[in-house]
Amino acid sequence: MNISEKAAYLKGLMDGLKLDTDSSEGKMISAIVDLLGDLTKTVSDVEETTIAISDELDEIEEDLDAIEDYILDEDEDDEDEDYEDDFDDEDEDEEGFDFGDEDTTVYEVECPSCGNIIDFDEETLEKGSIICDECGEKLEFTADDEDDDQE
Repeated sequence: MNISEKAAYLKGLMDGLKLDTDSSEGKMISAIVDLLGDLTKTVSDVEETTIAISDELDEIEEDLDAIEDYILDEDEDDEDEDYEDDFDDEDEDEEGFDFGDEDTTVYEVECPSCGNIIDFDEETLEKGSIICDECGEKLEFTADDEDDDQE
């Protein structure tokens, strides 16, 4: 039995007992039964409102999840494009310089004059020097410097 049914049952008992509502005890019992009926209506209304709010919150949560998925998918697409663009830019900056296969060792040196980072391969290492693209300084090195310059 739910709360509404219990309140109705008590009202039925009161009516079935044929209590004298003019007596003090009868008035009190009648007022208590009426109060229980009012409280039952209020509790039922609160339950209905709570259920409606819960349903609305569930819909809002689903909408937010959909928005989050859309935004994350868009961000991932942007990151993928930026990542691919980074590689495209690097290819253009190298001006046709090809290191050959992926097993080629790439070295890196920082120009002491301007701080420019210069990448080069073993062929350049064997030559013993390279010219800085930024400031034009000639950088000389030996194969002994290999551990310091290797990337």
